[in-house]
Amino acid sequence: MTESPRKWTADRIYQNLRQGIMNLELYPGSRVTETELAQRFGVSRTPVREALQRLAVEGYLTIRPKHGCYIRQLDVFELAEYYDVRVGLELESVALMGKRIPYREVAELAEDWDPGRAGYGLEGTESFKDAEESFHIRLAGLCGNPVLVQYLKDVNNHIRIVRRLGLPDRDSVLKTYHEHYDICQRILANDLDGAATLLRAHIHESQAKSREVTLVQLERRRQALDQGSGAG
Repeated sequence: MTESPRKWTADRIYQNLRQGIMNLELYPGSRVTETELAQRFGVSRTPVREALQRLAVEGYLTIRPKHGCYIRQLDVFELAEYYDVRVGLELESVALMGKRIPYREVAELAEDWDPGRAGYGLEGTESFKDAEESFHIRLAGLCGNPVLVQYLKDVNNHIRIVRRLGLPDRDSVLKTYHEHYDICQRILANDLDGAATLLRAHIHESQAKSREVTLVQLERRRQALDQGSGAG
């Protein structure tokens, strides 16, 4: 049953569609239109258009004028290339700190990720994924090169969907706290090479997990779609 138009704001439509993409209910490569979505939510096309534009900026879909919107395809090889660029950018951000390490800011970042303060209530939530992504942006931002940070944000827009497929369990949350904290501690000890080694390993492990979850969930969703079409 469609809810009252008054309740479906652009933000709520965005959240609903984003969750549908994350759950693969809106399958990669599938097409949606403003008109169809406006009818689905019982609203005008204006809030739908606003929600779609926000999703496009964040890399969840592609808008093709006069053709509709297409949910982003999950190409594991292309995603691997974006991860390679991400590693390069984040390692360069650590190297750029050089002898001008912003100790106070790094210490604050370390405190936020102190394993003793691990937010266990965050496991299985989008909030943790938001915080995890924010850590890497904040760390890169300490290098003093806003252009590098902007490129990193752009890369994140392209890989965000796979980073968020599958929610973290308690052990994963604690492990992430330890790894983020240890990276900061290496920087505070002027061991930038050590920090880079930990950072590279952390990102590569995240990439491997994302790829595994992506392939598993895509296959499950494909089978569910095949069964659904066969039932007719």
